[in-house]
Amino acid sequence: MADSSFDIVSKVERVEVDNALTQTAKEISQRYDFKGVGASIEWSGEKIEMRADSEGRAAAVLDIFQTKLVKRGVSLKALDAGEPQLSGKMYKIFASIQEGISQENAKKVAKMIRDEGPKGVKAQVQGDELRVSSKSRDDLQAVQQLLKGKDLDFAIQFVNYR
Repeated sequence: MADSSFDIVSKVERVEVDNALTQTAKEISQRYDFKGVGASIEWSGEKIEMRADSEGRAAAVLDIFQTKLVKRGVSLKALDAGEPQLSGKMYKIFASIQEGISQENAKKVAKMIRDEGPKGVKAQVQGDELRVSSKSRDDLQAVQQLLKGKDLDFAIQFVNYR
């Protein structure tokens, strides 16, 4: 019998991020406390730029965006937001979406699987994802439960379960 396997990836649906951004922009334009403060959110290349006339309002735009991301099923661990910076008369926050598992994080997860997971489970790094294989599907499910229980500092999903 062939080994069963699954891949551990860190991907974000770009469409869901776009929808959350659009909903945030719409809410900002309609809310009374954002009238006349120049608050906005938009893509700026590969980064998301949030602007407002005060540090607190810029942080409020970020908070609204995070709320919309959570409602759309996007993990906040994938969002890397900076601190509000003064630029002219406006405060700006730049945020980026992290995708892919870095080599060092993949090695950490592979070591975690080796140390704490069931025996006979193999984990190998393949680019920006991690392939986990075993003869037993129960062992693979145990590895998934183990990783779901850990508080990793990046978002993970399990795909290609076969």
